[in-house]
Amino acid sequence: MGRPRLIPACGAMLRRDLTVAWRRRSDIAMPVLYALIVTMLFPFALGPEDTLLQRIAGGIVLVTLLLAMLLTLDAMFSSDIEDGSLEQLVLSPQPLELLLGMKILAHWITTALPLIVITPLLAAMLHLPTAVIPVLLLALLLATPLISLFGAVLVALTAGTRRSGMLLALMLLPLCVPAVIFAAGAVAAAQQGLPWLAPISWLAAALVLAVVLAPLACAAALRIALDA
Repeated sequence: MGRPRLIPACGAMLRRDLTVAWRRRSDIAMPVLYALIVTMLFPFALGPEDTLLQRIAGGIVLVTLLLAMLLTLDAMFSSDIEDGSLEQLVLSPQPLELLLGMKILAHWITTALPLIVITPLLAAMLHLPTAVIPVLLLALLLATPLISLFGAVLVALTAGTRRSGMLLALMLLPLCVPAVIFAAGAVAAAQQGLPWLAPISWLAAALVLAVVLAPLACAAALRIALDA
């Protein structure tokens, strides 16, 4: 009885957040434009030397996409808190953790997925070798969900706090450092012709752990924030 009602509830939550995001298409375009502008500026700042750009292209793309995702994290639950729908989710008979998981998934689809789609273009602008781009895409497919999951927990912790954007960035950046290190390590290994599966495996293991624990922590943090 519970499972048939749970699956439609999760699907409805995902559709609802995707519909709201589509109505605010400018918010989806902002991180993409940010990533394009920042990536375009690097060749002007460093010069047109292909060797230098190729060596640092993977790190530039990873850091640029990380910072672009930070632009939208602060608004993940803000509209739900303002209109009271988040309180209805807490009072819902469905598990809050799964519903929040759908919201995190919707955030990743609307924020990280467009950035991953334009990653080959960003890599080409920095003269990253074509053979390395699939490794970069795989690293991003594993690293960007980690950022969304970690960010959701921290957004829940700072829910209701005024000017929480700076606090969120300061709290999230240390958590993202391991993901950036492993992702950049995989790209650098691929550029040098070395085995790159080890850092990708660490990223995958961290993602599995975060998928299990982050929605639980997010639900607990939101309950505390709403009770306060």
